[in-house]
Amino acid sequence: MKPIKFEYLMIDLQLTDKKHDEERQGEALVIDAPKKGDGRKLYIESYGCQMNFADSEIVASILADTGFETTGDYHQADVIFINTCSIRENAEQRVRNRLSQFGVEKRRNPKLIVGVLGCMAERLKAKFLEEEKLVDVVVGPDAYRDLPGLISQVEDGHKAVNVILSREETYADVSPVRLNSNGITAFVTIMRGCDNMCSFCVVPFTRGRERSRDPFSIIKEAKELFENGYREVTLLGQNVDSYHWKPIPNPSRKEGSSEMLNQTEVSDKLDFMNTLTGDALLEALTNKTDLPATRRNENELTEEGSMNFAQLLSLVAEISPELRVRFSTSHPKDITDEVLYTIAKHDNICNYIHLPVQSGNSRILALMNRTYTREWYMNRIDAIRRIIPGCAISADIIAGFCTETEEEHQDTLSIMDYARYNFAYTFSYSERPGTLAARKYPDDIPEDVKARRLAEIFKKQQEDSLACLEDFVGKTVKVLIEGFSKKSDKEYRGRNDENAMVVFPVTDSVKPGDYANVFIERCTSATLLGRIEN
Repeated sequence: MKPIKFEYLMIDLQLTDKKHDEERQGEALVIDAPKKGDGRKLYIESYGCQMNFADSEIVASILADTGFETTGDYHQADVIFINTCSIRENAEQRVRNRLSQFGVEKRRNPKLIVGVLGCMAERLKAKFLEEEKLVDVVVGPDAYRDLPGLISQVEDGHKAVNVILSREETYADVSPVRLNSNGITAFVTIMRGCDNMCSFCVVPFTRGRERSRDPFSIIKEAKELFENGYREVTLLGQNVDSYHWKPIPNPSRKEGSSEMLNQTEVSDKLDFMNTLTGDALLEALTNKTDLPATRRNENELTEEGSMNFAQLLSLVAEISPELRVRFSTSHPKDITDEVLYTIAKHDNICNYIHLPVQSGNSRILALMNRTYTREWYMNRIDAIRRIIPGCAISADIIAGFCTETEEEHQDTLSIMDYARYNFAYTFSYSERPGTLAARKYPDDIPEDVKARRLAEIFKKQQEDSLACLEDFVGKTVKVLIEGFSKKSDKEYRGRNDENAMVVFPVTDSVKPGDYANVFIERCTSATLLGRIEN
C-alpha cells in the first residue's frame, strides 16, 4: 500500500470556515481598489489555515500603502509571494512545484521578485535562498511590516530575509484589506502564536510565543466591518480560549519594538516552557499519582483592566444583534464555563465549537503533550451539552500516533461515539521536523495500519455527520445568506447557527447579507436543502 504522509480525510459539510479549506488552497487573493503610486502588481497565493489567509490580507494592506495593487494573474505581477503552511508534510513539495513554475516566469522577466512568506520561512530559508536559489526574499509571520524595505533590498540586488519571531507583534494597527471577500463574512485575528507545545506540532516554532491583541483594536475592526455591511466575523487564534490582554504599563513601549525571539532560542526553551510536559503527565498516569500542575490558565487572571476571552467575546457580540460571531480554535484545557455561558447568553454568538480531541486515549494524549485526559475532555463535552443544548461540535483527530495500540485506537472511536461530532478533520500521523515527537518518540506504526485506522475513523465520522444533518430535517433554521450556491445562480447558500451549509431557491424577498428562516426539507451527506419559510 502506498504510504500515507499526513494526508487526511475531512468531513467538511461544505463549510467555508474550515481550518484548511481545500477549495482555497493556492488561491490568488485579489482586491478591487483604486490605483496608487506606481501601480506595481502583487500576486499573493495562500496555503494552509485561516490564519494564513488572514495574514495575506495584512500583507496586502501593508504593501497597498506603498502603491501595490493585487492581481490574480502572476504573469502580470512585479512581486509574487506564496504564504506557506508547515502543518502538512506534502506542503513543502507543493510549494517547491509552484516556485518552479514561477521560476519560468522569472527567467522571462528577470526583474520579477519571488518570495516565500509564513510558516515555512524559518525552516527552509537556507534551502530556498542559498542552495536552490528559488526565491529572492523569505519573510516570517511576524516580519510583514518589513516587507517594503525587504523588497527594496532585492531591487538593489540583494537577497532579503527576516524570520525573527516577535514577543509583541499582533498587527493591531493594520487594517486588513478584504481579499476575495463576499462582503458578508470576515476573519478578525485576536491573537498570534502558541504556547501549548503539543509534541506533534510545529506552530510554536513557526509562529512564535502566544500574545493577545488589544481589545480596542479588535472591537474597532469588528464595528467597521459591520458598518461596511459585513454580517459575520470569526475571531481567530491558535487557542482563542487563552486570550488574555492586560494594559502595558510603559506607554512608550511600541508594538513590535521590544525583545525578539529567534528560532534557536525557541528550540532551546522547548522543555522549559511553562507547560505540562507529556512525560510528566504520562508518569503521573502510569503511577496513578496526582497530576502535575498545568500551565497557569490566563483566563483566571483578574488584574484590573485585563480582559479574558469570554469578556472579549461578549463585547464583540454586543456590537449589534445582527452581527454573527464565530471563533476558532478552542483548546480543551482552556475552554471555560464562562465562555460557554457567554455563548448561551448571546443569540448572535453561533452555537458551534471546534474542540480538537486528537486522541481518545489518555496515554497517547500525554505523549502528545495535550495536557488533558480523556476524562477531562469528556467533562468539557458534558459542559457544552449542558450549557448550550444543541451546540455543534467539531474536532481534529490523529490516527496512528507514536506507539498507539489497537486498544488505544478503539478509545478514539469510542470518544467519537461519546461526543457525536458534527464533523471532523482526521489525519494520519507523520513526523514534522523539529517537534518534540520527532526528537523523542519513534514513528513506529506501519503505514498500512495508519491507513486502516484512519479509514475507520472516517467511516464513523461520515455516519455521525449525516445523522447530525438529518436532525435538522423538518425544522426551521436561521441562515445568513452568503451568496449563490456553487452549482446554480437560482439557489442561495448560507450557514445556520450550527455551521451547516444550507441551500435553498432564490426569492425576491431576500438577498445575500440578509438573514432568512429556511425550512429544511431534506439533506444530502454534506448539505441541508430547504425553502424560505413564509
